[in-house]
Amino acid sequence: MESTHVISIANGEENIAPKKSNKTFQFSLPLPPLFSRLRENKIHFSLVPITSLQKKDTRNIIHSIKVGVSLVLVSLLYLLDPLYEQVGENAMWAIMTVVVIFEFSAGATLGKGLNRGMGTILGAGLGCMAAVLAQNLGGVSNLIIIGASVFIFGTIATYFRQLASIKKRYDYGVMIFILTFNLVVVSGVRTHDQNVWEIARERLSTILMGFIVCVCVNLLVFPLWASDELHHSTVSRFQHLANSFQGCMEEYVKLGSEKENKPGASFTVCKSLLDTKSKDELLANFAKWEPWHGKFGFSYPWEKYLKIGEVLRELAAIILALGCCLEGSREPIESAQVSERAQLVTIGSQIAWSLRELGESLKQMRKCETESEISRKLKAAREELRLVIWAWKIGAIEKSSDAVEASCFVFLLKEVVEKVEELSNKVVEVGDVAGFRPHSTLQLRFVCCAYGVLLRVFQTPTSLPFYATLECTLQVTLLLTVYHTLLKNWRQRHQTENNYDYYNISPYPDAFAYGHAACNLNLTPSDCETCLGVAKTVMFSACPRSIGVRTVLHDCTIRYEQYPFDD
Repeated sequence: MESTHVISIANGEENIAPKKSNKTFQFSLPLPPLFSRLRENKIHFSLVPITSLQKKDTRNIIHSIKVGVSLVLVSLLYLLDPLYEQVGENAMWAIMTVVVIFEFSAGATLGKGLNRGMGTILGAGLGCMAAVLAQNLGGVSNLIIIGASVFIFGTIATYFRQLASIKKRYDYGVMIFILTFNLVVVSGVRTHDQNVWEIARERLSTILMGFIVCVCVNLLVFPLWASDELHHSTVSRFQHLANSFQGCMEEYVKLGSEKENKPGASFTVCKSLLDTKSKDELLANFAKWEPWHGKFGFSYPWEKYLKIGEVLRELAAIILALGCCLEGSREPIESAQVSERAQLVTIGSQIAWSLRELGESLKQMRKCETESEISRKLKAAREELRLVIWAWKIGAIEKSSDAVEASCFVFLLKEVVEKVEELSNKVVEVGDVAGFRPHSTLQLRFVCCAYGVLLRVFQTPTSLPFYATLECTLQVTLLLTVYHTLLKNWRQRHQTENNYDYYNISPYPDAFAYGHAACNLNLTPSDCETCLGVAKTVMFSACPRSIGVRTVLHDCTIRYEQYPFDD
């Protein structure tokens, strides 16, 4: 039987506050059969709070309400007599504009609206000139000029529409140009008694009204930014890939019985990442149209995000290939030593830590302070991988088929390390171009805010004017915000330093393998005296070969293995 010993060292943080459960209010009234079936399928009707799955539905509801408000506003051109007398039947163009250009995100609405505006102005202008020229000539020349102008401008515009650079951002504008030009030119044939320029001006003014309504409602009423969606989706992929890769490595090194009793690693996220290229390109295109808002200014390097997304998709494909190794023969890894399996888990933890750190740097929009640490982790992963290759090459694998499978697995691990290094370079490039601030800037900002608040409190008279009170309140709010950010970053860096338990995790009887969950350092005999006791220190000094290997299991775990020996 296998024994497990736990040595606990109190650190004053044993009392963990229970998680607060979100309270929801559910309907318990008699429901029709349709709603009863929904309830049987575990679909609950809750009023509050809004969970992560409900946020998307909330955004859809907000977008729908904004579209309805915009349609009501432009319908006033028909409903109110003073406005209808000014625009007449051309009010229909304002309604059509709202229906056509109002999109989900602010960037999509702006891009589509500006494309429609440019296409309408150019098409109307050239169409009016062609129509006036045809009317002045009259007769057969009228028909020839109109037909030739429609053919020439339609052909040229359609050719430019097929160019990749034009199609990417201005496809809708070119299409509106073709439509407007043909409408103006052809309608000018039957409007001899009216001024063509007057008709174009009235229609253009109503289109402008619809565009202004769309922009004001979309940008001022709960705006939904495509740049935020692209940023958050890119950041979340780092965490998802880190979890998938680490789970894959831990699953691979499990013994056969352990693998059967525990659920396998999930690769659903990796599969979904493979189809995100078109969505990323669309969001990046919309983000370029958006004005300066929040942390994203003009000329933000969204093209760099597309390159990061490309590398993430390649990394997801490699992780999927690693997942296929889980379904193959397990004889190579089962025949390997415990130390070699631990080295594989070490590689997984180091790469997963690097991915999470890169994602956090991109999320906080700050320069990665642990860039040298990431390089060190990846270098250590390469070294661990080299040791695994050497150990398996010596004699851990005897069958040629097993050697092929193991070689494929190791090759994929090398590819993962290279992709993570490439991701690190891409994130650094984004920080350089976008001007990410180092973490020390937050500390300086905190000191300046604290100094400003103290100066305001001690220098302002007791009877504070309203503006002074408001200024002091804003400074205190800024101070608390910066303090919260610093505290959050500090907790993230030290979240693994609060556990001081040592576990006997050796799979062999009469053997000991203690894990230290407080640091990630190469321990010395003096450290062993603190961690494992004086007896283990003497053993470490006297019989270092018998103690076994010292490997890093996770990014916060060190494992000492002591095997039975006779000397």
